[in-house]
Amino acid sequence: MPPVDAVSLCELHRAACATSGPRTALRYKSDGLWHRITWEDYRRRADNIAAGLISLGVKAGDRVALLSENRWEWLVADHALLSVGAVTVPIHSPSTPAQIQYQLEHSCACAVIVSTAAQWAKIVSVKLPVPMLARAISIEPIPDSPIMCLDAVEHLGRKSGIAGRAEIRVRESALSPDSLATIIYTSGTTGQPKGVMLSHGNLLTNSVAAADRDDYDSGSVWLNWLPLSHIFARLVDHYGTTRMGMTMVLAQSAMTVMDDIAEIEPSLFSSVPRLLEKAWAEISLVPPCDRRAKAKQLFGRRLVRISSGGAPLANHVALGLREAGAMVLEGYGLTESSPIISFNRSDSFKIGTVGKPVSGVEVRIADDGEVLTRGPHVMQGYWRDPEGTSATIQNGWLHTGDLGKLDEDGFLSITGRKKDLIVTSGGKNIAPAVLEAMLIRDPFIEQAIVYGDARPFVTAIVVPKFELKDEIERESGGRFSPDSEVTTDPDLMAWFQCRVDAAQKDVSSVERAKKIVVLNRSLSLDADELTVTQKVRRVAVFRRYQSHLDALYRSSNE
Repeated sequence: MPPVDAVSLCELHRAACATSGPRTALRYKSDGLWHRITWEDYRRRADNIAAGLISLGVKAGDRVALLSENRWEWLVADHALLSVGAVTVPIHSPSTPAQIQYQLEHSCACAVIVSTAAQWAKIVSVKLPVPMLARAISIEPIPDSPIMCLDAVEHLGRKSGIAGRAEIRVRESALSPDSLATIIYTSGTTGQPKGVMLSHGNLLTNSVAAADRDDYDSGSVWLNWLPLSHIFARLVDHYGTTRMGMTMVLAQSAMTVMDDIAEIEPSLFSSVPRLLEKAWAEISLVPPCDRRAKAKQLFGRRLVRISSGGAPLANHVALGLREAGAMVLEGYGLTESSPIISFNRSDSFKIGTVGKPVSGVEVRIADDGEVLTRGPHVMQGYWRDPEGTSATIQNGWLHTGDLGKLDEDGFLSITGRKKDLIVTSGGKNIAPAVLEAMLIRDPFIEQAIVYGDARPFVTAIVVPKFELKDEIERESGGRFSPDSEVTTDPDLMAWFQCRVDAAQKDVSSVERAKKIVVLNRSLSLDADELTVTQKVRRVAVFRRYQSHLDALYRSSNE
């Protein structure tokens, strides 16, 4: 295992490569076949690309954007940029041209690495400074284009020989825990995204905390499918597996992940609740005595556990999967905290909580219920936003914006977002996350988004589980219409309202969603209703369906 006292991510990676050498570091599928990259090949290719980037004039401290889907070249390019002393600016691959333009310009990127011609087309569709485009690099060759191929950059690095390697050593030796490693833009669920500055020290200490577990070792196989451009997979899947020297297998895509899991049979993987909810929907359909066999069919025979983050996982899903032999351990964090603040452990967990703070991390609850955290995981600040930084970090404490509580054993529970807190026109404070968790316990409800700030009562947007569409229509006597985004069928509406009422039976009348909007489709990333980690963009969803929500209040006599 690489040393805990590494001063940079480069040193962490070099130590892992030196220790593991010919063992497999990465596996990926191409043209129907699985390929492998050893640890020594991993480092050699990163060094060649680093030397090539130096030859192209990339300086220490330069920001270089990385716009790509998950692939092994993403990982190698990230380590190459770190060795150059540059700052990686990962951009989510589904981003629109306008979003890409904002992040490139705001980060003052001097170069960009893209994966494909399709990603390059997004960039050329907007006006960008010429120097940036002059240093554009593509992972896949783009015919009839002046953009340089990553293979050519690697070849350039090989040609630099001893001089190139010497310059890499100089740049790596200049790095310290305080050196800026990356700028990651938040998902921007409200307003423009902010550029979170994370140092080598932030990520190193958090990778150590992520690896400070009792349920895996260097012989484990980790499957990655969450976007590497997001901090959760970047830290846990990327740097965490490096820290442990274990093999990481890249899923082909988010669409194929369950097939990849069944084929690879990983020991561990990270997830977000949506995937686990879908898996539980399948497992729960079989008799309880057959659920362990069904879980093994879905997740493989070697599964040790699944890490879940990004959003709350319904308690009944976590409990059901655990009883079926698929251990899910929830954690909590945010981009600004590198990201891990707390995590359950296999030998110390409570379902319904996000675990205890990890090593070196302090957590306390403010008087208004906000979760505050302090420690080496706290970001350096927001890029080019000193006011935002000072508002978020006060006296060393990061204000997370989340509401939570610590129990007598030190386990943290998240009860909602401070900004999402609903205050009805009658003055009642309601945490939507609590009510939403109740609603999605219903087997026919995929998602629920609670609404009602400054309104006389609470309402909700309900997204049905469309894989159960036939059963819903049979039981309700209604029909979904493909011609409208919102359900108007009275039988469907009445049937879902009854289910929503039943799900809320344990809360007071004033806290209940009294009326609902039922959608005819799922929320989607393409419609900008979800983030890359499947969090709901509440403001975007409310804006899209505002007229339907308004109609619920106009039709009420309350």
